[in-house]
Parts: sequence; C-alpha cells; structure tokens
Amino acid sequence: MNSLLQNVQGKWLVTGAAGFIGSNLLETLLRGNQSVVGLDNFSTGHWHNLDQVRQLVSDAQWKNFSLIEGDIRDPKTCTKACTDVDYVLHQAALGSVPRSLADPLATHESNATGFLNMLVAARDAKVKRFVYAASSSTYGDHPALPKEEDTIGAPLSPYAVTKYLNELYADVFARSYGLKSRGLRYFNVFGPRQDPQGAYAAVIPLWIASMICKEEIFINGDGSTSRDFCFVNNAVQANLRAALTETGKDHDVFNVAVGERTTLSELYEILRSNLAHHFPHLAKAKPTYRDFRAGDVLHSQASIQRAQSQLGYEPSHNISQGLGVALDWYVKHVEKV
Repeated sequence: MNSLLQNVQGKWLVTGAAGFIGSNLLETLLRGNQSVVGLDNFSTGHWHNLDQVRQLVSDAQWKNFSLIEGDIRDPKTCTKACTDVDYVLHQAALGSVPRSLADPLATHESNATGFLNMLVAARDAKVKRFVYAASSSTYGDHPALPKEEDTIGAPLSPYAVTKYLNELYADVFARSYGLKSRGLRYFNVFGPRQDPQGAYAAVIPLWIASMICKEEIFINGDGSTSRDFCFVNNAVQANLRAALTETGKDHDVFNVAVGERTTLSELYEILRSNLAHHFPHLAKAKPTYRDFRAGDVLHSQASIQRAQSQLGYEPSHNISQGLGVALDWYVKHVEKV
C-alpha cells in the first residue's frame, strides 16, 4: 500500500489512532513517510497498540507522529487536532450494536455529537478530504443481497442510527460548505490489534481468544447468520484511496468488504481447524448455540462495485488469507490460560 503514498506528502489526522483500524492506518501512513497526528481518548483504544506500531516502523518514521490525548466530544480538541491537516481519517467512535442498545446516550454523544464536532473542525481547517468510518449496519432490515449503497432499510439499533446520521451530516456539509468527504461502510473488519477482550468484542477476536483459552464458544442463532468478513488491510487501502482519489463528487459512500459471505458455523469451523494445529484441545471442540441477538442483521454481503470502479479498490485478502495473518498475531498475543 505504500505505492499509494509514493507521490504524496501530507499531514494526516487519524482519530481513534490507538484503536484497531486506527493503529493499522497509523502504521501504514508512517511506513509511507507521512506526517501523522493521532487523536484518542483511550476509552476503547490501547497504548499497547501504539507501542506495537512503534516497534514496526523506523525511529525516523515514528518521529513523524504526534499524539493528542483528547475526546471528539470536545470541540476545542477537534479544532486543535485538525490544525494544518491535509487529510482526516476519522475512525473514533463507540462501536457495537449491543453497547448502543445498553447505553444509547453514550453512543449518540460519541458517534453523532463527536462526529459533528469533527466535521465543523475539518471544515474550518479547510482539509482536503474528510474520510470517515461508516457502517454496514446502515442497511438495517433491507433483505436484498448483495448490499448496494443506494438501497437501505430501517435501522435496527441506536448504533445504526448514528452511523446513518454521519452520512447525512457529511452530505449536508459537502453541499453547504464544500467539505469533501467519503464514508466507508465497513463490513465486519478483522485483523491484528483487534481487541479480544470485553463484552463488546467482535466475533473473530472473541472466538479466537476463547478457543485458545479453552472457553465455551456461543453462536447466536442457528449458525446460518452470515457476514462479509473483511481483513483490515482492505480497510486501510480503502481509506487511502478514498482520501486521494478524485471522483467528481464532494460526498459519497462506499462499501468496504470482499463481496463474499461466510456463515457463523463456517467461521467457527475455519477457526477451529486452523487453531487445532497449535492447540490439540480444539480437535473435537463444538460451539454452543443460543438465541439470536437483538438488533443483529441476519445476512450481510456487500457489492463492492462502486469502490472498485470509482476508487480503484481491490481487496488484497479474502477471509482465508486474512485469517492466515490474523491467527498468527492472535496466537502470539492472546494470553493463554
């Protein structure tokens, strides 16, 4: 991906820089010899993610990074972070459908109010492009597959509402103020530095950690629920292309995925069979099935045609290739008990 940055020399702001996708963006930008400002309040991000990035880049590249420990809910912090910035990659948010159902106010404050603060700051700083993390949850209850950007249904959670609101605000700021922006509707991104801990951990890191630690694996529903799992390198590529590629529109949204579907039962077996080589206790392990989870969409698969045709996006990893990288990282970093 460094080739995308070959002829670019700019100052980038990555919000949520200590998080999963944010730290992967930070690593790629620093490897590409870019100047990067990170903003994080460490509510879901981790210092150890930044430490790992520091170990993977040169000392000279690390000197191109500065960190602001602050919160996007504070307008002054957003203004400070956007000062003299060329490109904003806005990843900071409170993720998780269940978290939003449990605490909709906190989700709204970070994902809606915080997002609006960032838009205002980016507008005032006259950044070249504002790229933000949208979500496949925006498709809601619309049954059609694959999901196409212009066809959405009713949202099924407060989280989905905030992510759709982001798109509406970004579009209005493009029309009203000329702020050029791109929304990236992520589909189940996974990979190194994704947190396996906590009540709201994503399914892949949660299951990998549980398998390694000999814990029970729960599948919500009958196992037929399916997702378009997207390796984090694909998301990083999409962010860079969204920031640097001209399409003639001041605002647009793009699916970021692979365009394939994997059921939860299939995912369990892929993980189990691959990890069994390292952990013999998984040879005959089986999951426990339970009720479907409130707010979840049954099936999700993206059409990536728009991103391919307009941004030149091409996934570098399918789920098997991505897990080949991610599993090695988790085996190395997940504490074994």
